[in-house]
Amino acid sequence: MAMNDRLKKTKLIVDNRRARHEYHILDRLETGIVLTGTEVKSIRQGHFSLQESYVVVRGGELFLVGAHISPYEQGNRFNPDPVRDRKLLAHKHEIYKLSVAVQQKGMTLIPLKAYFSDGRVKLEIGVARGKKLHDKRDAIKDRAVERDIKRQLKEKRFQ
Repeated sequence: MAMNDRLKKTKLIVDNRRARHEYHILDRLETGIVLTGTEVKSIRQGHFSLQESYVVVRGGELFLVGAHISPYEQGNRFNPDPVRDRKLLAHKHEIYKLSVAVQQKGMTLIPLKAYFSDGRVKLEIGVARGKKLHDKRDAIKDRAVERDIKRQLKEKRFQ
């Protein structure tokens, strides 16, 4: 682990758990997000939702579409729209790589989690392919089997 990695302080804001259930995550990328001051204050209070949101590439730039940041209560009438499109910050070669990946059939960009890293809001996005219904059922069954095995091992330890 590098020295810079140990100095980084991260605090999870929101985790899009449904994304892991609905999609196979093939690749991940950390991006910054362009926000106003009142949006950051609202996020610090925990008013941020990634439900039903996705990422698009428009004009060589990444945008987060459909994420909801509630208006800051102590803000004024100039609070931004809660579901406006927000620009994501990434290098050009990363954006190009993502746009090429999305052009493949069945691929999409989805936000996985948002967190504070050294006081800045970061968004982890993933290149994903949608799961079929049988894949979801298999994943649920595998989790249930694993949970049962752990429970049985725990019971054997205490006997």
